Parts: sequence; structure tokens; C-alpha cells
Amino acid sequence: MSAFAKIPATIVTGFLGAGKTTMIRHLLENAGGRRLALVINEFGDVGVDGEILRSCGADACREEDVIELANGCICCTVADDFLPAIERLLKRADKLDHIVIETSGLALPKPLLKAFDWPEVRARLTVDGVIAVVDAAAVADGRFADDAEALAAQRAADPSLDHDNPLEEVYEDQLLCADIVVLNKTDLLSAADATRVAGEVRAAARASTKVVLAQEGRVDPAIALGLKAGAEDDVAARPSHHDAEEQHDHDDFESFVFEAPALADPAAFVEKLAEVARQHDVLRVKGFLDVAGKPMRLLVQGVGARFRREFDRPWANGEVRRGRVVVIGRKGLDRAAIAASLR
Repeated sequence: MSAFAKIPATIVTGFLGAGKTTMIRHLLENAGGRRLALVINEFGDVGVDGEILRSCGADACREEDVIELANGCICCTVADDFLPAIERLLKRADKLDHIVIETSGLALPKPLLKAFDWPEVRARLTVDGVIAVVDAAAVADGRFADDAEALAAQRAADPSLDHDNPLEEVYEDQLLCADIVVLNKTDLLSAADATRVAGEVRAAARASTKVVLAQEGRVDPAIALGLKAGAEDDVAARPSHHDAEEQHDHDDFESFVFEAPALADPAAFVEKLAEVARQHDVLRVKGFLDVAGKPMRLLVQGVGARFRREFDRPWANGEVRRGRVVVIGRKGLDRAAIAASLR
């Protein structure tokens, strides 16, 4: 890269729990000597994604290479959060080969893409590409689609019904902004269902968008990094449900943190989390748990009622052992009932 070349940046978008952080971790572990910097944004007050990336054990996972923006939605705070973070990276004395920006699962990528047209950013950075990570199993289950028959019945009963589906709008906005869609978690589907879902995604995305099937976020860095899309020059060709809005908000969603005590039976607690997710239509759960008598911290993640858990790293010397999980759902979550069930 010449001294005057722009630094490429990749925007990684995708709905809650699609596997964005897992894919980025795979890129870090296979960086091939490239110096990558990360800007991580989360919806919720527990910084899970940054912790996962810092614990990857690769040379590319250095503390100073990760900037966390825990404001809930980077697309709404471009001037206040994103631009200062980029300025911090550009002021570094060492050379960066690539910047990867992970948006929260509820963020719209287009407002962030527009920020790259700001003169101070355009002069130094170019958007190498926008990658949308999609949970194939969630699409197959109809997570983002309305029940067409039920909706038609509602409208027949009340023609004035102003109906929208915030999940579907966010999901479609993320697809329509992408240069590549990573259809993740295809191992959870049959071959026939994976082919069907891939076809649905291709039909919903722009004609030029490529769809890549993946498991556990394993995408070749040669595919994900180095697209040279120059997406900041192509913003108008990436439609959004919110193009007519001056400002986008996330009033349709909310989150809260549950403080969990030390657990004697983590499997039973995770089963209870899955039960609560089913009963209350929880979209996403993620966090860390303290297992009594164990030297390592337990990472737990859930999408809908699908959960997985694993010990991610030892508790550090002097670190307060604390169990905290963030619960994310549509507006109106019965926080008291959820907390009571988990206790």
C-alpha cells in the first residue's frame, strides 16, 4: 500500500445473532499478517462481542486494535461516536491494513455508509465492501416475514390498519446495502432448505450481490476482504425502507441486563433461558456466567430459543466474577416476569 493509498474498511452488518462476531473472529484468526483494527457496536449494556474478539488468541486481537461503541446503534450516532472512533484509528503511528466495522444487530448500514462521504473520512478511507451476515435457520423459520394470511385478515377487518414489521425492515435494509451476503449457520438446515433459503436471499438482495454459504462464520478472508467495491460512491443504488426519514430510531426494540448469581447447574439455567425466550418472544440473549467452582468464564448466546454455551477464558486474577446476560426483544418485554423466571 502506498503512503497515499486509502485504508480499506469493511462494514459487517446483520440481524441480532446472525454470527457477525464469529465471522470477524475467523477473519482475525486467518489475517495472514495483516494489521486489522475493529470498531464494534452493540445493542445492550454488556460488551460481549468485544470480549469475544479480544479472547481469540491471535496476534490480530490486540487490545489497542479494538474500539467498542456501546451506544446501541451506530447508525444513529455517526457524528458523536463513529467519527471520533475513526479519528482515533487514523491518528495511530503504526500502519493499518484494514478496518472492520461491526454494526449492532439492529443498525441500518446505509447511514453509516453515508458517513464515508464526509470529506475528512473520504480523504483517508474507502469502503472495501458491505457484508451482511444472515442466520439461515432464522430465515427458514420465517423470523423476518409476516404471516401473509393473518395480515390479510387483519387488513380486511380494518382497512385503515397501518402495519409494519420492524424485523423485516431492518433485515431487508441490511440485505439491500450488501455487496456480499454470508448465509451463515447452513449446518442447521437440510441441503434442500439451504438451497431454498439461498434463493430467497438472492431474490431479496440487489442483483449484483453475491451470496456465500457458511458454517460457524468461516469465510475465506480472500472473499471477505479485498472487494474494492468503493461503496461510498454507490450509496444511491442501495435502497432503504428509511430513505425518506431524516432520523431513524429503534423504539420498536428494547433490552435489559439480568444479573445472574454464581451457578451450580449452568445447563439448567441455559434451559431456563431457552424456555423464557420461547414464552416471551425474546430475539437475542448473550452474556457471561459465573459457574461455581470453575476457573473459567462461561459464554452463553441465544437466538430465539436456540442456545449454545462454552467456556471462553479463565477469570483473570483480581477480576470480579460476575454473571450478566443482556436480553433483547421487541418493545414491551415483560422484564419483571423474565427476571422472576430466571431467579
